[in-house]
Amino acid sequence: MRKTLLAIMSSQAIATATLAQDGFALANGPMPGDIGQISRDWECVQNLDTPGYFKSMNGAEVADATRSQTYPCASFLGSMDGENTVYAYRADGDYQGVLFMNNRYPGELYLTGGNNPPPQGLVPPGPYVAKVDATTGKEIWRTVLQNANVSGDWTGASNLNILPNGNIPISFGNHLVLLDGDTGRILIHADLPADAPKEGSNFKHLTIAPDGTLIVKNQTRPTPCNIQGTLAAIQCPGGAEAAPGSTILAINPDTFEIYDSVSVPEDALVPHTITMHDGKITIYAPSILALYRFVWDPETKTLSQDKDWVVPNYLEAGQTTGDAPGILGDWIVLQVNGTPTTKAASSIVAVSQSDPAKITRVYPFGTELPTGMSWAPPKAAVDAENSMVFSADQNMMKIGAVTMDQSTGEMTVAWTMDGATTALQALYGPADKRVLGTARAEPGVTQQDLMGTASPSYKQQAIWLDAKTGKLLAESDFFEAMNFNTLLSPGFGGRFYYMWEKGFIVLQPMPKRDG
Repeated sequence: MRKTLLAIMSSQAIATATLAQDGFALANGPMPGDIGQISRDWECVQNLDTPGYFKSMNGAEVADATRSQTYPCASFLGSMDGENTVYAYRADGDYQGVLFMNNRYPGELYLTGGNNPPPQGLVPPGPYVAKVDATTGKEIWRTVLQNANVSGDWTGASNLNILPNGNIPISFGNHLVLLDGDTGRILIHADLPADAPKEGSNFKHLTIAPDGTLIVKNQTRPTPCNIQGTLAAIQCPGGAEAAPGSTILAINPDTFEIYDSVSVPEDALVPHTITMHDGKITIYAPSILALYRFVWDPETKTLSQDKDWVVPNYLEAGQTTGDAPGILGDWIVLQVNGTPTTKAASSIVAVSQSDPAKITRVYPFGTELPTGMSWAPPKAAVDAENSMVFSADQNMMKIGAVTMDQSTGEMTVAWTMDGATTALQALYGPADKRVLGTARAEPGVTQQDLMGTASPSYKQQAIWLDAKTGKLLAESDFFEAMNFNTLLSPGFGGRFYYMWEKGFIVLQPMPKRDG
C-alpha cells in the first residue's frame, strides 16, 4: 500500500540532541529539516519525469539516466544575497566508504558503502547497502554483498538506484542483485558474463533506460593484479591501456533475464549515459581512445553498436579519457582528463549527436599546467535549462562554469574560482535560482594529498555557489575530506549529506540570524 506523506513524515525519528564531540555541529543535534518544505519538495518530485526510477529527490545516484546531476526540487534555504550559516550534525553510525546516498520516501535514506578499500592488505567488507534514518543517520538495516578478504574478488565502487517499485538493483564484481527496499533482503541474484576475465571485471555502472531495462557496464583492469579499489583500473601494471574491453548488458529489471550484450572495443572506465535520440534509446560510452554510441531496441531486445557514430578524435594530444557524458540539446558533453596527465590541461568537449564530425571544445582553466598535472575525474554537471556546464579539475585546483550556444555548440567561460575538489558538482533548485554544490579543500593542499588515497589527511568544506555567477553563497566548516568522486547529496527539507571515509554529516544552510 502506498504510504501517505503524513505517515512518512511522522515516522522520521528525531533523537535527543547531543553535541558533536569535535564541536563543529552548530545544530547541537539531529536536524529534521524544514517540515513544511519537505511537503513542497515531495509534491515537486511527483511532477518530475523519471522513467525507470522511483519518483523521489534522487532515485538515481546522479539524478537521472542522462547523469545531469541536476536536482530541480532540492531546496537551498539559505539567502541568495545575504550571509548564511551552515548548520551541521555528524550522523550516527559507522559507514565506511559511503559513496552514494539516495532517498525513496521522505525520512528514508539509502547508502552504498564499502566502496573505498585500501589498495593492498585487509579490506573492509563491501560493497554493502544500508537503509538509515534521514535525520539521525541511525542504521535500520545493512546488507553486506561481499567480503573480498574471503572471496578474493576485485572490490570497486558500486552505483545506487531505486526502481519505481521501491526495490534496489545493485551490480558489483560480476554480480547483480535485487534488494527489497523495505527489508534489505536479497530477492534475485544473477551472474554477469563479461569479455574480460572474472578477476579483471567490475560491473560498477548501472543505469536504467527509459523503458525500464537495466543497462549495466563493467570497468576492467589488467590481470594478474591484486590491487583493490576502483583506481586499480589505472594502477595495475600496464594501466587502462593494457585492460580488456568493457561489456554492456541489457537486463530485465524484474527477472534479471539477460536480453543481450555488446562489446566496447576498449576499457570504458567511466559510467555510460542513456538518452533518447531520433526515437531510439541511445547509450554513450567514452573509452580511453574513442567515444562510442550503442542502441538498445526494446522491441527486438537487442543491443548494437552504431558503427557510423564513432569519435576517435574527441581527445587532444596528451589528454586522457572523458568522464561520463552529459546531454545538452543535440550535444554530448564530456569533461576530459578522467585519469591523471602531465601532458595537457583538461577541457570540456561537445560532440553533436546528429553529426559526430561536429566537435567543439573549451579549456575552462586555460591550456597551461601551472601545477604540473591535470586530473578531472568528477564528470561535468549539465544545466540544460540554462545551457551551462560545470567543470572541476582537482589537480589544476580550479572550479568553473561554461555557457553553450546550443545551435552551434560554441562554449565560452562564464566564471572560474580557485579550489581543489575531488567531488562531483551538483545543481539544486529551479532554473532561475540554481545553486551549485560541491566541496573545496583547505588552503595549502598538495598534489600528493589529492591523488585518491583511501584515507586523505587534508580537510574539505562544503560550498554552495550561485550557479550563474560563481558567487559564494554559503560554506561549512572544514571536515574530513569528502570521499573521492562523490557529491554533496540533496535531501528533503533543505538538508544535504556530506560523505566521508567513515560516515556522513548532515548539513543545512540557513540565513544568518542577528545575534
